Amino acid sequence: MPSIKINVPHAHGQQQASERLLGFMTQMKHQYKDQVSDLQETWEENRLNYSFRTFGMTVRGAVEVQEQHVSLHADLPFAAMMFKGKIEQEIRGTLERVLG
Repeated sequence: MPSIKINVPHAHGQQQASERLLGFMTQMKHQYKDQVSDLQETWEENRLNYSFRTFGMTVRGAVEVQEQHVSLHADLPFAAMMFKGKIEQEIRGTLERVLG
């Protein structure tokens, strides 16, 4: 299964970075509610494990918030392989904007 791994540095500390990500996720859930289903989120300390379905495909992964960086890992279905570069670019850009 193809995967994406992204590390984005930030200067906000773990708590504030987590708050920024939570606010962004709340906004995205509302904005994309018609395109995403079966959303599962589980926070374990500074790590969010997630899964969701979109366009008939399931995406799973984790986001780990550290003091100076955020790491995202996502397992993509093979059907999304040809879009992997675009997906990775969009996620990185979004994380950089949210944590900037």
